[in-house]
Amino acid sequence: MDGEEEPGWEVDPDDDWGVAVVATVGRQLRLRREASGMRAADFGRAVGYGEDMVYKVESGKRIPRPEYLDKADRVLQAGGLLAAMKEDVEKVRYPKKVRELAELEARAVEYGAYVGLSVHGLLQTPEHARALFEVSQSAYTEAELERLVAARMARKAIFERSPAPALSFVQEEVTLRRQVGGTMVWRQQLEHLLGVAQLRNVTVQVMPTDSGAHPGLSGKIEVLKLGDGTVVGRSDGAYNGRPISDPKQLRILELRFSTIRAQALSPKESLAFIEHLLGET
Repeated sequence: MDGEEEPGWEVDPDDDWGVAVVATVGRQLRLRREASGMRAADFGRAVGYGEDMVYKVESGKRIPRPEYLDKADRVLQAGGLLAAMKEDVEKVRYPKKVRELAELEARAVEYGAYVGLSVHGLLQTPEHARALFEVSQSAYTEAELERLVAARMARKAIFERSPAPALSFVQEEVTLRRQVGGTMVWRQQLEHLLGVAQLRNVTVQVMPTDSGAHPGLSGKIEVLKLGDGTVVGRSDGAYNGRPISDPKQLRILELRFSTIRAQALSPKESLAFIEHLLGET
């Protein structure tokens, strides 16, 4: 089937949980197919994929896409049992580190972040994210690029949660002026920022380049307050970038983030600044 030769992505061998999930799903697919008396080649034609891809999915070497499981469920008359595995498979599709970050974000009732080098991942458009990955000198394949962009976009589910968490972002001015992906992608990114910034639970502030020194110059800062009262923080420039929950260390990160917010433009001024940037082109 043209354009659908690859029904999913390769499994990360270092992701133990992911490997186990994909192996289990593949085994269930194979058992169902064999029980129905259908050969792999015939099954592949029925779901629109090649025989080789069917064997890769069944052997746990390939992560099936949700639509692959839907088609398999119908063809094998599984009564929804195969399609029901989509939830776990959906999680496995994204890299382990992204899943761990998304799980923290999914539990946050308050989230604050300062970013100095690029637009925050939760604020990026797909086109902007893709442009950043393309220039990273990592020689990603098209499938890898697709996976990375999809993983970043999946994290944006935080904006759809109810009750909505309080989200606060501080962006360095340079991250908004840099035309990542070209003029059109850049303008779309700024327009998206304006839209997000007007959500009732979201605050976006801009740190002007001429504001002088501030505590964020050593790197990105994130502070997450979870529903159970737990607080988790992380900073590129402190504690080796690892998530921390020690009260003393957290007080330092919270103080740094509060100072950054105080030095940045107010939310109203920041909206006006972004609108001004858009008006310059």
